[in-house]
Amino acid sequence: MDKLVINGGVPLEGEIRISGAKNAALPIVCAAILTPETLRVQNVPHLRDVTTILSLLAQMGVEFSLDERGTVSLTAANLHTRVAPYELVKTMRASVLVLGPLVARFGDARVSLPGGCAIGLRPVDQHIKALQAMGAQIAIEHGYIHATADRLVGARIVMDLVTVTGTENVMMAATLAEGTTVIENAAREPEVVDLADCLIAMGARISGHGTDVITVEGVARLHGTTYRVMPDRIETATFLVAAAATGGDIRLKSARPDVLDAVLSKLEEAGARVESGADWLGLRGNGELKSASIRTAPYPAFPTDMQAQFMALNAVARGTAVMTETVFENRFMHVQELRRLGADIEVEGNTAVVRGVSVLDGATVMATDLRASACLVVAGLVAGGETVVDRVYHLDRGYECIEEKLSQLGARIKRTR
Repeated sequence: MDKLVINGGVPLEGEIRISGAKNAALPIVCAAILTPETLRVQNVPHLRDVTTILSLLAQMGVEFSLDERGTVSLTAANLHTRVAPYELVKTMRASVLVLGPLVARFGDARVSLPGGCAIGLRPVDQHIKALQAMGAQIAIEHGYIHATADRLVGARIVMDLVTVTGTENVMMAATLAEGTTVIENAAREPEVVDLADCLIAMGARISGHGTDVITVEGVARLHGTTYRVMPDRIETATFLVAAAATGGDIRLKSARPDVLDAVLSKLEEAGARVESGADWLGLRGNGELKSASIRTAPYPAFPTDMQAQFMALNAVARGTAVMTETVFENRFMHVQELRRLGADIEVEGNTAVVRGVSVLDGATVMATDLRASACLVVAGLVAGGETVVDRVYHLDRGYECIEEKLSQLGARIKRTR
């Protein structure tokens, strides 16, 4: 099993390019199911999760090709099965995103109940409830969601809680439904907006994306198009936090500063100097770091996907930070590993109190999920001596070539077995 060996204490300096957003690419490639024509998706990151979703689509009969520039061409003209098996879905809960498109276009889908990172329950009941409101007959059989419908019908859908994949699944399903669908308490995340923009380019009629009320007027068919995936805001923020924690000076190309307001504000509160342009971001460490308390919440608030990485920064900042996790109920598994490096952190319920220490010491730590892995890498970059991060297969699900990019910024990091 791969490990990352990091010799910390080196400020990150230099320039790298940000990859396409995993959490936008996954639903966008699933949108290929909605049309028999070819969908060309540009700026797709080379990640394990992308490989998984493409494998799932391929076993259904979607033809695809991938070029060296990160463009995937997908054609779903001849699907021979409408089943998403447990063997693939168990590794990545985003696989449930085939459910809405399959029911909308073919009137039939059997999708395994999903797996993914062990950070919380993340149930799919909102997906099921919404599709039922649109006229789908749904049964849970032998661990599978079996959905059928002659044709989905537009409906008013009020999400009980904000769910990104739920919003995306319903929005895709509604594009081919008869009549108008209104999704209330919809997710506002930039990745939802990116999917909506792709669907609009395919002929869908969608308005309100980026707000908590999305309206979709169903059409008879969608067509192929070429669409470029947005930059990955979580990868961007992770490198910014790593640079701040190490007292570095970096510039990130192909970035989207406009979708990172909450993170940039906290980095400036912590004492970093941030600069930005239309498609780039720069960060310079500005002396001693100061603790910054955070509270995660759905976009546009501070993202849960950055809580762990920011905890690594707070671990070496002056003062005490209170970090509250409101999105997932089991997302502090990285705390015990940070303590192995010398961090002073106490957890009570969904709140962690982080008292900054002057130095972290290298040690062997184990990654438990995707963002916890990134947290431990950030901590290893700061820690004195050698840090070994075990089980980094989690990282490969969400960060493209992370050790190569960090090496370009001067980090002493290598992958071993």
